[in-house]
Formats: sequence, structure tokens, C-alpha cells
Amino acid sequence: MGSAYSTPLPLIHEGLGVSFCCFFLHNRIMNILQRIFTDYYEEIKYSLHPRNTEMENIDKIINCGDASFDGTMYACPHCGKLKFVPFRCHSRFCPTCGNKYSMERTTSMSFKPLNVRHRHCVFTIDENLRDFFLKDRSLLNCLFHSVSSVISCMFFTMNKSKNFTPGFIMVLHTFGRDLKWNPHIHCLISEGGYSDDGFWRHVKYFNYTYLRNAFRTSLLNELESHLGPSFKKTKAKYYSDHLYGFYVYAKPKKCDAKNVIKYIGRYLGRPTIATSRIDKYDGELVTFHYNRHEDEKYVEETIPAIDFIKRLIRHIPKKHFKMIRYGGLYARHRKIDSKLRCSIHPSKHRFYRSFNQWRTAILSSFGYDPLKCPDCGHTMVFLELYYNHHRVSLEELYKRAMSKSLGKRSSA
Repeated sequence: MGSAYSTPLPLIHEGLGVSFCCFFLHNRIMNILQRIFTDYYEEIKYSLHPRNTEMENIDKIINCGDASFDGTMYACPHCGKLKFVPFRCHSRFCPTCGNKYSMERTTSMSFKPLNVRHRHCVFTIDENLRDFFLKDRSLLNCLFHSVSSVISCMFFTMNKSKNFTPGFIMVLHTFGRDLKWNPHIHCLISEGGYSDDGFWRHVKYFNYTYLRNAFRTSLLNELESHLGPSFKKTKAKYYSDHLYGFYVYAKPKKCDAKNVIKYIGRYLGRPTIATSRIDKYDGELVTFHYNRHEDEKYVEETIPAIDFIKRLIRHIPKKHFKMIRYGGLYARHRKIDSKLRCSIHPSKHRFYRSFNQWRTAILSSFGYDPLKCPDCGHTMVFLELYYNHHRVSLEELYKRAMSKSLGKRSSA
């Protein structure tokens, strides 16, 4: 999402009939996460030895919204005021760009669900298993494969000849509310399945005993196939420690067809941490808060900044790793499936996507139009795009924009 700041640089040009005043950005306001990463940049790089993708995202966050890189210049055609809007970093890890990414992903996900009630299930693992996924992140794929196979098998056993197939969306969260490493899958499952001969069967009862046991078995088998015979003893231990399977539970709120879009945005499309949850940073310690999952109790935690950074950057996924995946009906494109009715008709997709555009998103979120001239109220127009991939002098940008704007006004 773009960000605009302005600092007055008044210039009056005689002979034009009007005063020409330019507002331009000289200094940006860094958010609290940018300050933390900037202060500890050297320590992160040389002491923590982060992965390449972690360092890449940290660099992006630090420079996010920096006007000395690239951006867009807008001008008011009535009074001549200029506004420079710097480009953002587009990192999913960035609190600003991650929020924008979540909005776009939520919109895309909301086009998938059918016009039926859905069940929100959460598939969790034993806390002693978590380190396996931290050391080898390719194992995170095993979580998706296990959840997908378990859900498909549950519906298949209802009627093997009809082969009922549900639609489901899986989202991987690697973080808990306290930011500790806790990989788990949030899954939105249709309460029903579609048979191969075009018959829909409503399903209100989910066998959670089956889901827990089947998920445990499927995941441990997946891990053994990847880790080899050395995992056999560990696998046997988890069977004895979890006689009733791994914990799988459903969120208490019903997710009917009317509320499925809000539900997806609330539970499935959220960033790791919002800057509003970071209460204080004094250069050494970071204080943040969360509501404890077990009892919703408000918890405030103060930890050294470097430990806060460690907790945070471990949740940066590998480049191009898909955190959101579709299964069943939502992952296939068959002619017979076109008979099914989605929650949002395809004709409305463009309308819903329009809310994610930069100007509309700021207007709906903060209540002001970023392209409305603060002096005369007219709509600013696109003037010039700066895309050079390197630092550009702000004075040079100012001079070029001024000369171009003057040329347009004189020709008019």
C-alpha cells in the first residue's frame, strides 16, 4: 500500500496567474518495527546468521516507504501542488505490506467457497515435534499433505461408491499469539461433499475422533518417509504419548455462507504481528501484548529486542513457499463442478478486487482520499513514475517534476 508524506517547499512563479506550491517528502516516519530492525541490523546480520530470505525481508522492511528509492509523483491540475507517494516493499512480513497482502489473499480466497456452511478446524501437533519443522522447513509440506489426505478420506468413507469430495482451504500458521514457533494448520471445510455423478450431500457431523487419530498417523508416516529409519523410535513414542491422536478442534462460531468472507479475513488472512500490539521499545527492551489462547487472559511480555527479533524472523517463510493451499473441490476445475454455486458470483469479482486498490483501501481504512488536494479539494492526477532501483536525489526529483508540471500547465 502506498504511503504519502509532505513537507512544504513553496515556490511562486510569476506570470502564471496562480501561485505554484509544491509539497514534497524529505523525511519519512519509521514505524516501530523499522526502528528495531535498523538499530540491530549489524547484530542480526553477524550474530544471528539469518537465512537469505530473512535478510532479504529485513532489508525490504527497513527501506519500506523510503522516498529516496522509487515512487509516483501526483500533481493537482488546479493549483499545482505536488505529492510524492513512495513505493512499498511488498514483503508479507512487513506489517504494512503484509496487511495489504492479507487483504488481497483474503479477497482471492473468498471467491473459492461454495454457498454452503463451512467448518473451521485447527490441526495442531505435539510441541516436541515443532523443532523438526524448524530445522527442516521442507517438512512443513507434510502438514499440508496430511491434512488434505485425512479430510479427503473422511468424506470418502461416508460413501465409497459416490466418492463425495468436499472443498477446503488450508492456511499454515507458524506462530502462536506469543510469537513462539508453533506450526499448525487452519482449515476451512465445506459441510458437505459433491459426488462424481453430480449429487451434493450435506454433512453436519464431523468425526473428530477419526480426524485426531488419522492426522497423527498420516503426519508421523509422512515424517518417517522424509526422515528415514532414525525416526522410528520417535514415532513409536508419539503413538504411546498420544493414544487419542493429535489435537484437532473446531472453532465454536458457525461459518455460514453469508459470513464466510469475514471469517476468512479474521482467521485465515492475518500477519504475524500488528504494530499496534507492540506497546514499547526503548532501544533495548520490547514490550508487546496478546490474549492468551487458553483463557483469553491479557498478557504483557517484555523481552530483549534481539530475542524479539529472533522470535519474529523465524516465521519468515522460504521464498515462493505457499502458505495457503486449496484442496478437494477448490483445487480442481471440472466441468461438472460448474453447476455448484459459489458464495460470490464471478461477475462481482472485479468489484470486490477494486477495494484492494491503493486509493480505495486508504479511503475505506482511514477515511480520507490520498489523491484529494488538501488546498483546493480537486483530484490529483498521475504525473511521473520513478523506478530506477537505486537512490535518487530528492532535489533532482523535485526539479524534474516541477519542470514537467510547468510544461503541462503552459501547454494547456
